Amino acid sequence: MKQFVSFIIKEARHILRDRRTMLILFGMPVVMMLLFGFAISTDVRNVRTVVVTSQMSPSTQQVVERLAQSEYFVITQTVSTPREAEQLIRNQKADLAVVFGRQEVLPQTSAAAGVGTVGVGRGLQLIVDGSDPNMAQQWTNYVQQTIANPASQAVNLKMLYNPQMKSAYNFVPAIMGMLLMLICAMMTSISIVREKERGTMEVLLVSPVKPLVVIIAKAVPYLALAFTILVIILLMARFVLGVPLAGSLIWIIAVSTLYILLALSLGLLISSIAQTQLVALLLSAMVLLMPVVMLSGMLFPVESMPMVLQWLAAVVPPRYYIDAMRKLMIMGVGIGDVAKDVSILAVMTALLLAVALKKFKIRL
Repeated sequence: MKQFVSFIIKEARHILRDRRTMLILFGMPVVMMLLFGFAISTDVRNVRTVVVTSQMSPSTQQVVERLAQSEYFVITQTVSTPREAEQLIRNQKADLAVVFGRQEVLPQTSAAAGVGTVGVGRGLQLIVDGSDPNMAQQWTNYVQQTIANPASQAVNLKMLYNPQMKSAYNFVPAIMGMLLMLICAMMTSISIVREKERGTMEVLLVSPVKPLVVIIAKAVPYLALAFTILVIILLMARFVLGVPLAGSLIWIIAVSTLYILLALSLGLLISSIAQTQLVALLLSAMVLLMPVVMLSGMLFPVESMPMVLQWLAAVVPPRYYIDAMRKLMIMGVGIGDVAKDVSILAVMTALLLAVALKKFKIRL
């Protein structure tokens, strides 16, 4: 037991001695939380809007006032023809135009032009900058909700879990999945490969301590670092970004622990394949970074992907962790509602750990 503890202390001192690594490990979560929480946002705000009308009627004036009072739109100017409005959008001076009255109706333009038209009710047309289809669809929906007459509304809209529609509610669980995977898997693989590259791994393995104990001892400091980063993320999410922790904190930590063990197992597998730190970094980038960002549902819904990519996404562990965290943190569900995600993560952990240990023994 004393030898095991001494190995842990040795690895912890090695990590703490490298100030640049410590800066990356603790600076990256803070910077990414601030970026995704405040700078990188999908919230609809300050959409530059042009009003197209040849004459103002009381009903038209009401619609314009609703748009002006909304926090989502900014009325930049008023023009008399749709052609003028389209030109403003093409010149990047406006994002959206609202056309009133019986005027010249613009035809649907080509996708390459980046400007499309949408009919909204009788005598009303929207001209939208379609260069970003997702944002264009959001602007269209927001306009329809804003200009609808409350007296004639047949549907009462109630937004569950995220009434203010903050993008941080979506990004925080995704950042947790990405950071814990990168830190645990990448740093663990590099740590073991560094020993192999320097020739000190053989010295450790010929010691009286079993090879498995050496590997576990090297993984323990990164396990502690992962928990520290998890606490930092949860504190920033709750008190800086205002993201609620609606579910049980115990289950959030328990599922995160399972995910951390999975990431450590993946790091061990990478370390058994790579012979140099550079190869370990390249493998980590190809195996971890791109799939986590593109196929985990972090930025793009998996359900909207082509079927081939959905099959590939099915073997990406962060997909299930991010889905479970969104349900536990934002929706406040119980562990039974994320049992499927947790079961898949547990099976993946067992398989990765078994393959990694077997591969490591063969390499030895």
